[in-house]
Amino acid sequence: MKDTFDKASFIFDNQKPSLIKLKNENSNQRKKKLTLLLSEIKNSEEKIKAALKADLGKSDVESVLTEIIGIKTELNFAIKNVGKWMKKKYVPRNLLTSFAEPSVLPEPKGRVLILAPWNYPIMLSINPLISAIASGNAAIIKPSEFTPQSSLVVREICNNVFSPQEVAVIEGDGKMAEHLLSLSFDHIFFTGSPQKGSLVMQAASKHLAGVTLELGGKSPVVVDKNCNVQDAAWKIAFFKFANAGQTCTAPDYILCQSSLVDSLILEIRKYFEKFLSEGPKNNMCSIVSKSHFGRIDGLIEDARLGGAKIFGGRKHQEELTIEPTIVFNPPKDSKIMQEEIFGPLLPILKYENLDEAIHYINSKPKPLALYCFSKDKKFSSKLERETTSGAFIINDCVIHHANPNLPFGGINNSGLGSYHGKYGFDELSHQKSIMKSSYFSPFKLILPPYSQFKKNLVNLINKIL
Repeated sequence: MKDTFDKASFIFDNQKPSLIKLKNENSNQRKKKLTLLLSEIKNSEEKIKAALKADLGKSDVESVLTEIIGIKTELNFAIKNVGKWMKKKYVPRNLLTSFAEPSVLPEPKGRVLILAPWNYPIMLSINPLISAIASGNAAIIKPSEFTPQSSLVVREICNNVFSPQEVAVIEGDGKMAEHLLSLSFDHIFFTGSPQKGSLVMQAASKHLAGVTLELGGKSPVVVDKNCNVQDAAWKIAFFKFANAGQTCTAPDYILCQSSLVDSLILEIRKYFEKFLSEGPKNNMCSIVSKSHFGRIDGLIEDARLGGAKIFGGRKHQEELTIEPTIVFNPPKDSKIMQEEIFGPLLPILKYENLDEAIHYINSKPKPLALYCFSKDKKFSSKLERETTSGAFIINDCVIHHANPNLPFGGINNSGLGSYHGKYGFDELSHQKSIMKSSYFSPFKLILPPYSQFKKNLVNLINKIL
């Protein structure tokens, strides 16, 4: 193990001499690297699909929809815009500095550690890397040990495009993550649970490193009686079904207006049954591990013992699959309503009026996303104004992740910082203030000793301001 840690430290140290070169690259050089990465992703699509099938049981369609398209979208956007993002930006002068030319220049932070999760093991390794490369940083990626075939593909892709002095992939378990966190990275990009995010932040504080924490939490869906119930049902069902619910922005639970509950449950069940009409093996993503499977199974049983009504929930332990499951009216203190589910379980609670739903949401940690289904603009506007979340989506779920013009990130318990597109470039850049002064400066008029004239001049400026 010591030899492995020493090798990781050597790679980290060996990236330092390249930082000045990377910092001084022009936009064409960064575009070229991003273009090579895009080409490698395209050439590796079959390997990506095979790895995701081996690690998570993903179908080819789901691999393309939930990972490959997301990477290609982010790369194309960065290639198109990185030149504009890199430019020095001139900002207005003010009265006190009217004699000087102010500007802001984005420059790379240095060495970035990317701690990637297992749920989207390729996209959530590569997309933060795109931000790191676009902004001129060196990077080390630590993929999840729970998805070994995907980790291997990520390593092959990076090795084919970058030198280890710029980008390296270091595999290993939690001990390796701890070792990497002990090194003096300039920025740490972590995707995972709030509990582990807190540990990452503590480790970063020892080196005063910047952090981006993409966490999660319980993203609610509020369903108004005045909505298109069929439209709401297929969207909620699909985004809960995708990746077996192992998505940080998946609908975690539903708050449904009481008069619509029966109709909504009926429609969601129809879609769940339709998704499985050709058999679970053809379309269902598997649970990542036996321990995670057992945890999700425990959530169902705990809710059942608490009096919740269960629809679905058939388990296939050998394949590590659990069919999508509606859990109606679980106790609010049950485990399923306290923990992020990260699985194909969909609790549904009913409410009578919007204030009741808002009160419940605000009593919990701020979610990564909040989804609202309603035709009533006043309803959705009130919900938007009176709650706080990383994102707020009306009449859909999860789709904000697909638009690189939007920042993606949480708040407090659900995350710190954001990325995608220019937001990722800015997140991994230091915004350097630059001021080019002239030979004339009015401050020369007020150098000590402070005569009455100089006091009057300063007082005049103070009044003007």
